[in-house]
Amino acid sequence: QVQLVESGGGLVQAGGSLRLSCAASGRTFSPSIMAWFRQAPGKEREFVAAINWNGDSTYYADSVRGRFTISRDNAKNTVYLQMNSLKPEDTAVYYCAGKGGIPTRTVSSYNYWGQGTQVTVSS
Repeated sequence: QVQLVESGGGLVQAGGSLRLSCAASGRTFSPSIMAWFRQAPGKEREFVAAINWNGDSTYYADSVRGRFTISRDNAKNTVYLQMNSLKPEDTAVYYCAGKGGIPTRTVSSYNYWGQGTQVTVSS
């Protein structure tokens, strides 16, 4: 079994930056596909970004492309989400997720989930 623990959330002003981390434990290696999702109050959980095993392929939602960067350090079993130029509409609980196989943007296809970290962007 894999446990995922997010950290790095907080309160930031619009235009600011945050870096989220997701540490995987419980196995000797992280899932091959790692992703970030987010869920705002009253809304469904939505895809933000994903990365493959060696980091040479990344995928982004249109709403964050050019502002967010996903990366991973397999030696540390950790995935990161660098968030720049944050907007109030980025406010949400951010979840780390993992799966095997091919990258997808579908919530239900991910096997492993963290507990989430709150990101609040003030205007």
